[in-house]
Order: sequence, then C-alpha cells, then structure tokens
Amino acid sequence: MNTAEDFLKRRLDERQQAGTYRQLKPESSLIDFCSNDYLGFARSAVLKQSIAREVNNHPLSLNGAAGSRLLSGNIQYAEDLEDQIAAYHQSEASLLFNSGYDANLGLLSSLAQRGDTLILDELVHASIIDGARLSYANRYSFRHNDLESLEAKLKLAKGNCYVVIESVYSMDGDTPPVLEIFNLTEKYNAALIIDEAHAVGLYSKGLVCELGLQQRIFARVITFGKALGSHGAIVLGSSNLRNYLINFSRSFIYTTAASFHQLAAIKMAYQLLENSDEAIINLKRNIRLFKEKVNTGETYTLLNSDSSIQCIVLKSNETAREAARQLQTNNLDVRPILSPTVAQGTERIRICLHSFNTENELTLLAATLNKFILLHA
Repeated sequence: MNTAEDFLKRRLDERQQAGTYRQLKPESSLIDFCSNDYLGFARSAVLKQSIAREVNNHPLSLNGAAGSRLLSGNIQYAEDLEDQIAAYHQSEASLLFNSGYDANLGLLSSLAQRGDTLILDELVHASIIDGARLSYANRYSFRHNDLESLEAKLKLAKGNCYVVIESVYSMDGDTPPVLEIFNLTEKYNAALIIDEAHAVGLYSKGLVCELGLQQRIFARVITFGKALGSHGAIVLGSSNLRNYLINFSRSFIYTTAASFHQLAAIKMAYQLLENSDEAIINLKRNIRLFKEKVNTGETYTLLNSDSSIQCIVLKSNETAREAARQLQTNNLDVRPILSPTVAQGTERIRICLHSFNTENELTLLAATLNKFILLHA
C-alpha cells in the first residue's frame, strides 16, 4: 500500500474506532423529522408542476449553462430573477451562487483583506468558517450569542471589520439578539453579515426583514435548499457588493452557472412562498405542539428554540445514536448529531419540524422521546 492510501486507511480506522465514522444512507420512508423541508416545498406537487410549466414556457433554454456567468453562462432570466429576489427581501441588489456553501465561501474569502478583521460567532456554519480561513484577515470568534464577548473582540479589530452570525443556528435552532448585535457593530463601525438559511420560511422573508433591519445590514445570505425546497443561494446587499463579488469572488467567477431548470425552480419556489401563509401558520403550530408534548426531565436538555430545529442534548455519541435508533424503530426519521460535528459532551438528536407533520405524528414523536428519556434518566 502506498503512503497516501495508508494515510487514508489509518484516518478512517481512527474514525471507526472512535465511533465517529460517517456513512451515506439511502432515502428513508420513515416519517420526516429530519429534513430541512420546513414548508414541504421539496415534496410539493404544486411546485413540481409549476417548475415544469416554466421550463416548457422557455423551449429554447439549455439543459445546462455550458459556462460560467462571466463567459457563456449568463442569461437575462438569471439577472431578472436576482432583481425579483432582491425586491422580495427588500435589498438593493443580489447575486446568485450555486449553493449556500459557495455563497459563504465566495463572500467571506473575497471581502476581508490582509489587515482587516473577521469576527464569527463560535457556532456559525462550516461554510462561514471555511470562507474566513481562505481570507488573509485577522480572525476571531466570540462566545455564542454573547454580547460582552463580541464587544471584546470588536475592541481588537483592525482595518475593515466584518461580524458574521446566523439568524437561526443550524445545530441549536436558536436565534441571536440581532438588534443588540447590530447596535454593537454600528458602534464600532463594523459591517454585519447574517446567514438567513434557516430563517426563511419560519419568517417569510427572513428574520432581518421581520425586524425591519433590511436597509441597515451589510450583507445577507439566503439559501434555497431548505424551506424553499430547491437548490442554490443568493447574497443580498448593495449594488457595489454585487459588482465586487462579480469581480473578486472566486466561487462565483470560476464555476459553471446554474442550469435554467435550477433557476426556474427558484423562481417558482418564491412564487409559492408568497402564498404560503397557511403553511407558515401550520409550522409555527407544530413547533408549539412539540414543545408542549415533550418532557426531557432533569437529565437531558431541550435547547431553547422557537424555530423548526429542536435539539435534545444527550451528552454522548452512544446515547444520541441509541435515541435515534429507538425513534427510527417507531417509524420516525430522526438523526443523531455526533461529535466532532458538535462539541464533545453536547451530542444530540436534531429534530426538524415541518408544516406537513400531523398532530398524530407529533404525539408519537413526543411519546417515544419521553419513554426513552424516562428509561435513560
């Protein structure tokens, strides 16, 4: 075995021995308490039909973009879609990216220069961390949602300073004190960037619009693969920011553009979102019902969250895996979140609630959880 293959095998063996080995699994027919399909758009027959009609209405569209947007891959449809999405989220301008990962990577790696400062909440998504690592800026993290910790880092900032948070955190489901964080960044002349991936849907246009801060936030990242049931992402901000990213964001410049079908799916998903008040009401009802029905006792912790993401911290990989196995045995698709994805000692099951989950399904979920917790207290 050559040296490179030996390295691969050794690292994989270490993962297996530690119980942290990752494997792909096929799709499940269990009751969905796992996916990010918060409003049911990914499974929506209405959305599927509207996408098909939109594609059929553009018979000259290509199957693939056949190039980057700066070469042969740009079409007027994409630019019109950017204008429509920017208007929906009440932003001056926007730029499409092929995924949320690409958006965060391209935004953060290109913005902050040597001598600048990036300050990240310690629980931001891996794509934000990776984008920051690719920049030449000074980098700091602050304790999760901790204003004193953030201010201490702001006092150390040099050059242009960018603070990055999420409006709903993907592994805890909680919401930061956005207004207070914005006031701090304004005090220290820092630019605030907010990833809204898990907020759109729970809040139709995102939490920033809900709070009326859309004209004051430097940049927002919106992804389409969660409540919108499609794929891709967009960065919202000023016209200067859009033009800057077109010129300097490597994950935008050096990649083939999204296909027409992907763009059509995004456009139709936004049209459906504009008429989804009932789905959003159902989602918020299901969040409330779940929190009323589940009882974690004194041994385990249900994290404080009013979002679709509800997490019960079970303190070890094995307990989290066993809880997930028990739930799956009862036809409930819930997955464990293990270290090193989360910090050791905070291993958990992550429950995603949806507008389409029935009260009977929620009752079964809570009863199964309550029984497991009672037996393992």
